[in-house]
This record gives sequence, C-alpha cells and structure tokens, in this order.
Amino acid sequence: MTIQPGESGDFRTGYAGARTGAGFATDMLGLLWAVGPDAISYLQGILSQDIERLAPGDAARSFLLEPRGKLNALLWVLRDEDRVGIITDATHHAAVIDSLSRWRLRVDVEFHGDERPVLDVWGPADRVPGAPGGWRDEHGVLVAELRQGPVRRRLVAGLDPRALEKLGAVPIGRRVVDAFRVEAGEPRMGIDVDAKTIPQETGLVAEAVSFTKGCFLGQELVARIDSRGRVNRHLRGLRMLEPVIPPAGARVSYEGKMVGQLTTVAESPVFRAPVALGLIRREALPGSRVAVAWEAAQTEAEVRDLPMTDQPG
Repeated sequence: MTIQPGESGDFRTGYAGARTGAGFATDMLGLLWAVGPDAISYLQGILSQDIERLAPGDAARSFLLEPRGKLNALLWVLRDEDRVGIITDATHHAAVIDSLSRWRLRVDVEFHGDERPVLDVWGPADRVPGAPGGWRDEHGVLVAELRQGPVRRRLVAGLDPRALEKLGAVPIGRRVVDAFRVEAGEPRMGIDVDAKTIPQETGLVAEAVSFTKGCFLGQELVARIDSRGRVNRHLRGLRMLEPVIPPAGARVSYEGKMVGQLTTVAESPVFRAPVALGLIRREALPGSRVAVAWEAAQTEAEVRDLPMTDQPG
C-alpha cells in the first residue's frame, strides 16, 4: 500500500494509532466566521440549524441548501455571543463564503476565513485538546467537538502539529480519514453527496435541521418530505464479503437491479474488510446482500446502517 504524504508509517499503523489514541490530518477542514450585528439573525434565515436557540459555546451540524431544497454544503456551526463560526470541507471553503454572501441584502454581516492552520483530529484520546459537546477558543487555539462516540472527531485551529505529536497524536492522511468517515457515516460533499442530494437521503436531518424555527433557505422541500413523503435513496454503509477493494463508482445491484454506486471506498481493520459509502435505493435494506461490479470484476457486499457500529464476530 502506498503511504500518503503526511501519514505516519503504514495505513494500519496510522489507523490503529488514531483509533486507540488520536490522529490528525491537515487540509481536510476549513473554518470561517460570520461577523457583524446581523450575523446571527441572517444565518437564522439561511441555514437549517436553529442558530438563535444555540447557546454560546454550542457546536451543531447544519445544512446550507439551495432554494429548491437540495444540498449546497454540509456544515458545522459554532455559536458565539455575536459571531458564528462555520466549518466546511476545505475544498468547498471559498464556495461556501460565496453562497452565504449571495443572499445579503441590507444586512450588516461579513464572512471571512480563519487564518489559523486547521487540523482534523480523530480518536478517543483525552490528552489532546477537547471541548466535549461544544467548542472553545482560548489563548489562540480553537477546539470544536464534531463527533462523539468510539472515535471522536475534533477540529483544532491554531495549534502547531508538532504540539499534537508531543501529546501522542499521529499524523494521518486521506486513507485513514476515509476509513473513519465510512465507519461513522460521515459523507463528504462532492464525493458521497452533491447538489442533487435531498437532505433526508443523508441520514443527518435529525442533527442538522430544525423544524420549529420557521423559514430558512430550502425549507419547503425538507418540511414537505418530513411531513408526508419519503426518499428513494439513503446513505448506507457497505461491507465487502470478500477481501477485494472495489473502486469508487462501482455499481451496486440488488436482485438484478442497479440500486446505487460506491462513493467512498476504504479499508477497515476493525471490520476486517473493505467498506464503502453509497446512496442506495430503499429496496436494498440494511442486512441485504448486494452485488458490486466494475469493469470485468465483481464481489458481494452487505448493506449496513450508519454508523457501522455492529462489528462482526
């Protein structure tokens, strides 16, 4: 296996170090701020999360939607007294600023990037900076808790990576992060979901959407599906049943009918198998066996709920 730049040792060493302690990746996440007297009220009408009901120090997931309700970006928001931090995938950082700025009309709010280096930290270790259930920005170092559970995910901004290594964290690259994302059911915008994706297909609506706050951009479609509709696809995990790693884009079929494609594909030492994410049609329920095919090759996989917490025996 090829070691990516920035990874510590081989894939399994980096994965094991992060799963039992902590691992950090660079260039994965971006951080920006909404500032100005109207920052909170403006975002309240744009984002799917109830910004006004969050307390200063709270961190929460949110969607930025297009007017017709499809995904524009996956976000986390950090509520402060008079500003809001917004965490995005690093590759969509500039596009998110452009999208948020598009709807400004007679409001006093500006968006600017945080210049501090941002580290994407995975792993349960408590010896690295943490902010359980929220975020804090002290002495020039910002820490935000993005996921809890067996493998926590934190954003750390303003800390030299060498300081994390002294605390026992290991550098990891995209392959290790992808393995954790698949196991946790964390989609990446532009890879696992895109501008054609309906929010309910992601499985993240319960965390990201407020149905009591009133109107927000794209709210009509989300509310209509919640009240009387259903979606035909769901983000699922897939565990390969053979030691074969298919490529992203491989076709997934159930009972002879194509039901989706693989998006992110990774190795999972804890599952002892290749694993993947994919938007899979609803007829292939969790527990179903599906065929995965590409070029002249084929393997079998089992559809899994997300997060993939039911480890095999």
